[in-house]
Amino acid sequence: MKTILTVLLVAILAGETHAQSLPGGFVYLRDIDPTIIQDIRYATSNNFVGRPLSGYRAGECVVKREVGMRLKAVQQELASQNLSLKMFDCYRPARASLDMVAWSQNGRETTAERRYNPKIPKTELFRLGYIASRSQHSTGAALDLTLVDLKADNSAKFDPSNAYADCTAPVGARPPEGSVDMGTGYDCTDVKGHTAAPSITPEQRAWRKRLVAAMGRQGFVNYSKEWWHFSLPGAGGAAYDFPIQPRRN
Repeated sequence: MKTILTVLLVAILAGETHAQSLPGGFVYLRDIDPTIIQDIRYATSNNFVGRPLSGYRAGECVVKREVGMRLKAVQQELASQNLSLKMFDCYRPARASLDMVAWSQNGRETTAERRYNPKIPKTELFRLGYIASRSQHSTGAALDLTLVDLKADNSAKFDPSNAYADCTAPVGARPPEGSVDMGTGYDCTDVKGHTAAPSITPEQRAWRKRLVAAMGRQGFVNYSKEWWHFSLPGAGGAAYDFPIQPRRN
């Protein structure tokens, strides 16, 4: 009996340690809904900076619990339509935003970077509202995401050696994202990336509207300059800077 009680106590303490490993009511989205696809781009080199950002030590979506539960509800609705959410960014350590600031001021613009900013110099991205030195992502209230058609072939992978076209090009020419065609790639700082951009096709517009509607039914609000960016009013608060660590199973 003593051995059994010891095992149970160790299990309880381990569970508490896991539950307390994130501050401020944050949780790993996989612990709430493992069916939601994740492609946390700032933990990789496949982003506008071209390397992992400071604080991204794992490609895990971390969210406030309320946000996670609402995402789960969106996912359940989409599942009946053979669709899934795909997360590009969730909680963002404050140090990552400062990393973006330093990048914007380094005086260089590579060909790969220009794929994301085909018409706007990166020194202008903050002034125009595409990047913020203090991001809602750091409060846990903001998300970047898209839709995946689960019936489609989503097997194409990003190849850093490929000379892809910029983010406004037709879907077959720009880097693959394994998602529906929203008219631009993720993090595309161009007017075509504005949610209501008139220059996209009717089918692309329909996908954007479908995403906005599904998220809106759970209280999420879209940012008009970025079809992929959503926030949940009232879910934020103070900004955090804890790093994103690998999730413990």
